Amino acid sequence: MRTQVGIIGAVPAGLLLSHLLHLRGIESVVLDTAHARADRIDDSRGCARAGHDGSADSGRRRRAHEGRGRAASRLRACVRRQAPAHRPHRTHGPLDHRVCAAREVIKDLVAARVAAGGALRFGVSDTSLHDIDTDKPSIRYRHEGEACELQCDFVIGCDGSQGVSRASIPQALQRDYERVYPFGWFGIICEGPPSSGELIYARHDRGFALISMRSANVQRMYFQCDPKDSVDNWSDDRIWAELHARVDSHDGQHVVDGKIFQKNIVGMRSFVSATMQHGRLFLAGDAAHIVPPTGAKGMNLAVADVRLLTKALNAFYVDNRTDLLERYSETALKRIWRAEQFSYWMTSMMHRIEGASPFEQQLQVAELEYVTTSRSAATVMAENYVGVAVRED
Repeated sequence: MRTQVGIIGAVPAGLLLSHLLHLRGIESVVLDTAHARADRIDDSRGCARAGHDGSADSGRRRRAHEGRGRAASRLRACVRRQAPAHRPHRTHGPLDHRVCAAREVIKDLVAARVAAGGALRFGVSDTSLHDIDTDKPSIRYRHEGEACELQCDFVIGCDGSQGVSRASIPQALQRDYERVYPFGWFGIICEGPPSSGELIYARHDRGFALISMRSANVQRMYFQCDPKDSVDNWSDDRIWAELHARVDSHDGQHVVDGKIFQKNIVGMRSFVSATMQHGRLFLAGDAAHIVPPTGAKGMNLAVADVRLLTKALNAFYVDNRTDLLERYSETALKRIWRAEQFSYWMTSMMHRIEGASPFEQQLQVAELEYVTTSRSAATVMAENYVGVAVRED
């Protein structure tokens, strides 16, 4: 089989790129190890993500996010709470974006590709990349028991940090940066109404907590925990007691309990692969960078990568230009490092740091007080949260 662009990973980055290329008349094939379409994709891939209005509008203009509005909750303010007084604080910046379940975005994008006759291959295995440093790269894989080869002009790796794409770049050329945090997030999904019309970030002496929204009837909540802990150690009653202790306030704000139907623990880390391209291979999304979810930048960065690649590939096929492809890593990394810095700052300010001295703890409180009481500081935080434009040309 031959195509112009081979894409590894049926995640938002890979599916959106495939659809945007289709709208420009550029052929692509998407390969993924999942064994079914989006209605059976493992929900562990789908924690809530935030998308600022710029990327949402961009998606609507390209008709790639037709269903995204159905799965999105409008977020107009961000609440910060501080222990032990539990006084509510609201940011004053122009914070206006959507919170979307990544699973729903995947389902909508798969539906868009299927409706457009896009080539999707689910359930592939034994994937390997070949000749990526030439102008005739290929992807070999097994599908439905048969050995297959996809010949293409370019390979785009959207298969995560543990996928085959990044591993195909010679190790001597890889420039990776990583920070692993000593804490994780205990996440639940539950049935019930929203606890608030706003996203709630809570800083407490017991640790961080986040109350998010999925829909009118399904909610996503997190609290800081030991990443080596087990969900088996947490009964529903213990979970709700912990969330109430960290989030409930004297002004009447409290967490609304519901039936928990999913629990998981995720580790926290920051990661950047500064080598986002090698020959005809380009990395996008989690294959190139990971941010702590505190700053809600994961999907923002993936969409930004896709927009750059779409523009660069279109310039190659329409105008025979290679300059945008050649500068892809350099251009993308400007936005990535800014998002990494913001996510690191948010994570450091909001979480309980084991071993922190009383002096360091008071510095955290002072910083949080400043962000939630200063209009200038809140505006800076809000601009970074929803995504400030970085020049890309």
